[in-house]
Amino acid sequence: MDGLLVIDKPEGITSHDVVSRVRRILNTKRVGHTGTLDPFATGVMVILVGSSTRLAQFLDKDEKEYEAVIRFGYETDTGDRTGKARSDDQMARSESISLVKGLEWNKVMQNFLGESEQTPPMFSAKKIEGKKLYEHARRGEVVERKPIRIHISKIELLHAGPEVIKITVACSAGTYVRTLSEDIGRSVGLGAHLVDLRRTRSGRFSISQAISLDVLREMDDPASALLRSEMAVAHLPEFIVPHDRIQKTRNGLSTRIAEPGFVPGRAIRMLGQHGELIAIGIYNDSENSVQPKVVLL
Repeated sequence: MDGLLVIDKPEGITSHDVVSRVRRILNTKRVGHTGTLDPFATGVMVILVGSSTRLAQFLDKDEKEYEAVIRFGYETDTGDRTGKARSDDQMARSESISLVKGLEWNKVMQNFLGESEQTPPMFSAKKIEGKKLYEHARRGEVVERKPIRIHISKIELLHAGPEVIKITVACSAGTYVRTLSEDIGRSVGLGAHLVDLRRTRSGRFSISQAISLDVLREMDDPASALLRSEMAVAHLPEFIVPHDRIQKTRNGLSTRIAEPGFVPGRAIRMLGQHGELIAIGIYNDSENSVQPKVVLL
């Protein structure tokens, strides 16, 4: 059983819970995902099944898109509604409402477009020296974290209410929308925290393609919901493997190509004559060949 699922993760469970439930529904052990969501967050999770789990390394850096609701007035120790309010930066509700109403949010948002640096929050699953940051945070420890480069390609206002705004944001993998919410608040002199987060896209997979765990569970044949493995790497350039090189490719041997044209070191889809995904290869310009890196069939 091989392929992928686009799951609409419900609120209240972890990403690990989603993987565990898919394992039970499909009755298979080889299941993985390409990007976590916090328990209170919902939306797109790309789940890989069977040999397709080997493709995770080509998907985990995909751009993500979210709809987020930010509440103003105070920050929390987690950066979202699950945390405790920081008493030293709470603002009177009336003052917060007045400031939020008077801001030109479209101009504010433009300041966050492009590349910037972001420090991972303490309440996150990012590992430092083999331990997740939230494990330190729960013990009251603060660990030094190095800022990471992020890129925001789109950020737009969807709605502005008395105390909250709703935005859509497309960003590089590894961007923390909780931290972005705090930064937006600080940029206008307001404490802020994230109160709702829904991932609407992960790479080329959108919420319109997603299926809920409940629907998957009720299907007579849940495996029929699997999408072909090729879809996971459709963004990579392709190379059709000659018929007499297919088995050699499966054995890990490289294949010379007639004409150069690939980027050196770039990952390439190695397809059979009928479009089936055989392997992911790397182009070697010195030999003008494609070397299999991850073999699927």
